[in-house]
Amino acid sequence: MYKRLIPSSLAKWGQRLLAAVLLAGQVVIHLLGGKIHRRNTLEQMAFVGPQSLLINTITAAFVGMVFTIQVAREFLNFGAGSAVGGVLAVALARELSPVLTAVIVAGRVGSAFAAEIGTMQVTEQIDALYILRTDPIDYLVIPRLIACCIMVPILTLFSLIIGMSGGLLIATTQYSIAQSVFLESARNFMGITDLINAAIKGGVFGGLVAVIGCSWGLTTSGGAKGVGESTTTAVVTALMAIFITNFFLSWIMFQGMGSASLTL
Repeated sequence: MYKRLIPSSLAKWGQRLLAAVLLAGQVVIHLLGGKIHRRNTLEQMAFVGPQSLLINTITAAFVGMVFTIQVAREFLNFGAGSAVGGVLAVALARELSPVLTAVIVAGRVGSAFAAEIGTMQVTEQIDALYILRTDPIDYLVIPRLIACCIMVPILTLFSLIIGMSGGLLIATTQYSIAQSVFLESARNFMGITDLINAAIKGGVFGGLVAVIGCSWGLTTSGGAKGVGESTTTAVVTALMAIFITNFFLSWIMFQGMGSASLTL
């Protein structure tokens, strides 16, 4: 029984993943047509951005503080305390802020997309849109995609600022690192390219979350149980896509860059 069930679930997951790829292609074609539902887009931007701000802020602050705790003592032992701010800035800008923000959005927003659109699918509301001559891609998918691609980079940069603030608080109060030294180190280590790359990563991750969440919702079947399964698998698939894509983006963005040197 289990041997039959596992290949069946993998095949179903593969089919839905292919459907997500096809949906991404359809979205590009529709975007080239220039038809955007502005009201829906603004509503989704508010849902993705401001309503995710609190949890993103709390997460970023504690990540910055924990990272500083882990790094500062070791750097001070090696006489490199002046590099703590720079190392934190580079880690947040290149990896921690984009990835953690995307994970938060996948868990909060991607699951909501899959659940909402999945419920519409099993209750035949998607069919009703077709009857009203409204394309679900234009009305449901594109506003969510645009909202994620715009708001996730903003949340990522905000996460970077909050993470640096949390790290600065710990560095100055617990390890007696001067604020000016911390900030100067961050300025020396982190360049404008790092900020641009962080925003690019955020946009790509936001697009992945939106497409996967919407695609899993549109391919939902089986009533309430199917909606629950779609929501769970959409989040898991989005997380996998984020981590895999992050590897390739990091490879492209940072492979040829020289490493920052410690300024003691």
